[in-house]
Amino acid sequence: MKKKKVSKQADKELLVKKFFSDVSLPEYMLATDVGLDIRANENAILKPLEQKTVKTGIAIKIPEGHVGLIRDRAGIVSKMNVHTAAGTFDPAYRGEVSVVLINFSDDTVEIEKGMRIAQLVILPVAKVKVVPVDKLPITERYDKGFGSTGMKEKANEFKKLEKEFEKNLE
Repeated sequence: MKKKKVSKQADKELLVKKFFSDVSLPEYMLATDVGLDIRANENAILKPLEQKTVKTGIAIKIPEGHVGLIRDRAGIVSKMNVHTAAGTFDPAYRGEVSVVLINFSDDTVEIEKGMRIAQLVILPVAKVKVVPVDKLPITERYDKGFGSTGMKEKANEFKKLEKEFEKNLE
């Protein structure tokens, strides 16, 4: 049986199916961008602290050996305080791309059809072999959790400032 040759270019192609003719394809706004802008294909109203799934009107095929990750767009975050919930697209998924948006502002926010609401970042992934062990190697960080790197230094700086402040009050 002859092996089918796959072109190197296919490793770098994002195949996109549009469900409607007026839907925009994902696009890099600048040549140096790493995220493809994804647009809403519907209007949506998000009340404060509300979460909604917004459809994009596209389906995609992520290249084999890669993953598509949905990320925030800085503009929508800084101007509206709207964030995306995590989104992961595997190469086998063929359904419509939808983006979960969460309104963290105190105001109701309008998402308009055609608005750039998220970024899609395509990254290569490594498959690993899962190996059960009784112990893990010791590291400098080891089991220190969230905020453990740099927190002691910040706390010590704060204590020094507090002592200086108290001296100035005397």
